[in-house]
Amino acid sequence: MSAVFILWLRQLRRYFRSRARMIGSLGQPVLFLLALGFGLGPTFARAGRGDYVQFLAPGIITMGILFTAVFSGIEIVFDRQFGFLRETLVAPVSRLEIVLGRTLGAATVALIQGSIVFLVCLAAGFRPAHPLLLPLALVFMALIAVMCTAIGTAFGSVLQDMQGFQLIMNFIVLPLFFFSSALFPLPDLPGAVRLAVRLNPLSYGVDGLRGALSGGFAFGAATDFAVVLGLAAILLAIGAYLFSKIEV
Repeated sequence: MSAVFILWLRQLRRYFRSRARMIGSLGQPVLFLLALGFGLGPTFARAGRGDYVQFLAPGIITMGILFTAVFSGIEIVFDRQFGFLRETLVAPVSRLEIVLGRTLGAATVALIQGSIVFLVCLAAGFRPAHPLLLPLALVFMALIAVMCTAIGTAFGSVLQDMQGFQLIMNFIVLPLFFFSSALFPLPDLPGAVRLAVRLNPLSYGVDGLRGALSGGFAFGAATDFAVVLGLAAILLAIGAYLFSKIEV
């Protein structure tokens, strides 16, 4: 377990040492929040849906977690290309401990990033409907972070080119986000799109977070929690297996 803690701490040190990374990763969520939240807000209100920022904020928080968590996998590709991964793998610790430390560290970074986006949403006018449910919101944020970090770990373990990793991740991450009901209410979507949203694992994380922050679960709190927890465990196992097969 000491190796897990050391690798977890290493991920945090990488994050806090790079101010450009901390600030740059906020750009996209803040842009979406301001452009969509205030740009589409009047239209959303005229449609009788209320304050769009209240609806949008949980999706934007998820976005901050998603992109930070998934693209953490590129560090595996980077470390492999420059020989740092070989030094880690020859250490007298199991690869399971290595992948757990990396995953938990990157998930913690993504959770911090999501918390910062949450503060930005508060500054933009978002207010939690039930402050007592904030601990539940934090649980969903943590599960989303672990699930998305495991996706990045899995792909980072099988890809050896940083440019290829970025292209494939964009091909996967963007549909995950846009078909997750993060931006649009589920009942208003066409049938085919609604089905895609229901099949999207991230939808349950967004719905759980929105239910905890804004009130009202589209799929049910128990369903959201079970799906996200189960997928986080499965994807973590897959990521650990693929990482164990790395040859350097």
